[in-house]
Amino acid sequence: MNEVTTLTREGDIAVVTLNSPPVNALSANVREGLFEGFKAAIADDAAKAIVLICDGRTFIAGADITEFGQAPKGPGLHEVQAMIEDAPKPVVAAVHGTALGGGLEVALVCHYRVVVPSARMGLPEVNLGLLPGAGGTQRLPRVTGVEKALEMMTSGRHASAKEAHESGLADAIVEEGKLLEGAIAFAQKIVADNAPLTKIRERDDKVAGARGKPEIFEAFRKSIARKTRGFLAPEYNIQCIEAAVNLPFDEGMKVEAKLFRELVTGEQSAAQRHVFFAERQVAKIPDVPKDTPQIDVKSVGIIGAGTMGGGIAMNFVNAGIPVTIVEQAQERLDAGLAVVRKNYENSAKRGRFPMEEVDKRMSMFTGTTNLEDLADKDLVIEAIFENMDVKKDVFGKLDKIVKQGSILATNTSALDIDEIATATTRPEAVIGLHFFSPANVMKLLEIVRADKTSNEVIATSMSLAKKIGKVGVLVGVCPGFVGNRLLAQRQREANKLILEGAMPWDVDRVLFDFGLPMGPFAMSDLAGLDLGWNKETSKGETLRDLLCERDRRGQKTGAGFYDYDENRVPSPSKEVEGIIRQYAEERQIQQREISDEEILERCLLPMVNEGYKILEEGKAIRASDIDIVWIMGYGWPRYRGGPMWYGENSVGLEKVLERMQHYEEKHGPDFKPAAMLEDLVAESKKKAG
Repeated sequence: MNEVTTLTREGDIAVVTLNSPPVNALSANVREGLFEGFKAAIADDAAKAIVLICDGRTFIAGADITEFGQAPKGPGLHEVQAMIEDAPKPVVAAVHGTALGGGLEVALVCHYRVVVPSARMGLPEVNLGLLPGAGGTQRLPRVTGVEKALEMMTSGRHASAKEAHESGLADAIVEEGKLLEGAIAFAQKIVADNAPLTKIRERDDKVAGARGKPEIFEAFRKSIARKTRGFLAPEYNIQCIEAAVNLPFDEGMKVEAKLFRELVTGEQSAAQRHVFFAERQVAKIPDVPKDTPQIDVKSVGIIGAGTMGGGIAMNFVNAGIPVTIVEQAQERLDAGLAVVRKNYENSAKRGRFPMEEVDKRMSMFTGTTNLEDLADKDLVIEAIFENMDVKKDVFGKLDKIVKQGSILATNTSALDIDEIATATTRPEAVIGLHFFSPANVMKLLEIVRADKTSNEVIATSMSLAKKIGKVGVLVGVCPGFVGNRLLAQRQREANKLILEGAMPWDVDRVLFDFGLPMGPFAMSDLAGLDLGWNKETSKGETLRDLLCERDRRGQKTGAGFYDYDENRVPSPSKEVEGIIRQYAEERQIQQREISDEEILERCLLPMVNEGYKILEEGKAIRASDIDIVWIMGYGWPRYRGGPMWYGENSVGLEKVLERMQHYEEKHGPDFKPAAMLEDLVAESKKKAG
């Protein structure tokens, strides 16, 4: 026994209690405590059964991720599991909170599992680019059946207590708050009934039906192919479950061990573990103390009932915060609220909540055409079109209307918030809350700190982001902030590449194959090439002008950079190819063959370089914050860790610098390396000797 484990006895039931805050993770200390605790409980002849229970807010919530890649200390998890599974007396796991990953794998070697109604169980390793490495892939399908194991393990989803009980993962549900009493009573009944010691490893009934039926696995692969594109871990999990079906337990364990090793030492899992920690790090603001007082936001005002304004409002209503939306004209207000209602109705039809919930949520919206109705709001967010004069005019009016102590926020995606703040007498109350479209879906919220924004406003905004289900990333004021500033680098090079000889579908293919949801030209077609374009003032100076003048305005007109069929399926356009070649020829741009490698380097490495410029300027706190912006807001694949992680770990900073210098020589100052990048490479070389 050590300081994290105690052994007591309730009559003839031994109770091993684990207490290792905050989540009883399976560190070396915990493994040793479990090993010694069970060793002593097994040796106690007066104990007829053993209950494993955890103190604190949860059962064992998983492995200690900080130990990954380190030499193991103390007993290994497999050793602990063998001690429990081979115990000569029944072992009952008593689960509250969450039993996840290694925690569930410990519960699965117990002979029985009892849970409270609020408990949740799952194997979420796939979200770290891994698979369960302590028998979870072999035991879960033997308990729940193949289909549920496939779904749970490839999604990482947590099963509720009710679902766990129905699937056989839990043997009983006991009263909330009376877990220990319930588990002891369950154990006593097992002893009284002389029930068998059921080892999951010896069960076959739930997997036998899938044996010799590879079509079950192929159908499942197809069903998740789009969602899991590019990820290795889901496929490796499937292969392990196939092994559980088709091989003896010990042989299946060998497959699990081999595939686990491949993943845990691979680049994808390293990237996904980086993202896991980066998501938690992003909430830590070094110069805003943890105890900074926050503004109590009980009501919100939104200016603008368009796509962004309506989407932003939904986030607050979904979190139980009433919203007042202001529009200039009643028709626009009615139209905006009708879109919100339709969004909620669609969610209800998909089963996300009951249809009666639609009216309940809509009752939390107040529509008005009068700015004065925002006077008593705790937070007001301006979400109108990108025009500095108009925004300053709005903020000047808000300054006179809205009560002191409220937050005045703008949803601008690029404009100078310091300048917007000058329209008020309280610049400390002004902040940027840059939501991403669609605002009710996208997880990212760029929280833009202006020069005079107060700590209270920053702390409140970061806390609110979490409350409304967003990942808030604090950034500084600069053109495009962080996300769009990096995007501008990629867009510039993509546009240059198609004039130099690559076609739009070449660029899009390379970036799609890299793992992005779509390339820049497919994205332009989706958004509409005529966004911000004016037929009357167009002079045919840009490729976009030429395409729009031919009514190639994107998917909505059936033609943009691509041709589209009636189902909006794209195909390369000969017409566009001709327009591009003629446009390049008129500007004396020599066209040539461009390799996929050059496309990838020129689109992505300037983004990495720009990230270092952003860090130099202090516009982002950490490189990992930039990664989170791009993963949450732009669809950068998690298995590539974000642009900064990719540059440092996949490409290597020395190579990033060398390629930037190469392209600077060929294409000019757009590729000038960031001073910070040069310094990091120089420092690394110096350390290497």
